[in-house]
Amino acid sequence: METKISPMSQVDPAAKIGDGVVIGPFCVVGPNVTLGNGTQLKSHVAIIGRTTVGSDNCFWPNSVIGGDPQDVSWQDSDTEIVIGDNNCFREGVTVNRGAEKEDGITRIGNHNLFMANSHIAHNCRIFNNVILVNGVLLGGHVHVHDGAIVSGNSVVHHFSTVGRLSFISGGCRVPHDIPPFMLAAGSDNPELKTINIVGMRRAGISNSTIEVVKEAFRLLYRRNRPLSEVHQHFDQTLEGVIPMELSLLLTFIENQRAGKLGRAREAVRHKAVAAETQKHTSQERKVA
Repeated sequence: METKISPMSQVDPAAKIGDGVVIGPFCVVGPNVTLGNGTQLKSHVAIIGRTTVGSDNCFWPNSVIGGDPQDVSWQDSDTEIVIGDNNCFREGVTVNRGAEKEDGITRIGNHNLFMANSHIAHNCRIFNNVILVNGVLLGGHVHVHDGAIVSGNSVVHHFSTVGRLSFISGGCRVPHDIPPFMLAAGSDNPELKTINIVGMRRAGISNSTIEVVKEAFRLLYRRNRPLSEVHQHFDQTLEGVIPMELSLLLTFIENQRAGKLGRAREAVRHKAVAAETQKHTSQERKVA
């Protein structure tokens, strides 16, 4: 596989370029960048910072990958982006490096599609087979699990989690977690309307399991039954044989309700703030 680099692009000699990489005109590749085999940069692409890109990814014009995190607490440290294989970054997509919080890394898995002008902020984690439609904005530390779809011009609040195979309708402001297999709609604070039957079928989930998840949705969000009662109901009706999908859903909701503001991962944020406060207090005592 022949590597092709346009003479009109600026590729730092220290960058690690794999076999079969194609870099079109007017691209910038920084010194701390690794591009895996078969990756393509169409044109006008900037990949900068400490960024590791796997194999067979495709970057369309005006995408910027590895820019500094848009976080006022960031202190110019050597944070990272790690990207897997077979992802498509369409026109104008931006992905920021991690801030110092958590592990300092923005992570993207495999086989994801990021449509035009979508944005992935610092410390986000995108799993596999995710679709972000045009204009989607993810705040910092957002997690998007396998097979989730976020429709056009939706905005996901930082530290929110979008569960496996969930679907968020277009134009939503999402300030809280979206449980797996749910379909959420509504421009402000979207409601869970039903389950994502189409997505579950496409993922090969059996009809019997889909019916169980549908029943859980009715009990939780239509009849407003307590989570403990829902657990007890399925323990009895399923005789202890709980489908993995139902277990995932109920565990997700349990964690969500144990968090703050409908976001289970807010606990991570508050622990980080407490640690930072303790650090500054200790420094002030040493100075005194």
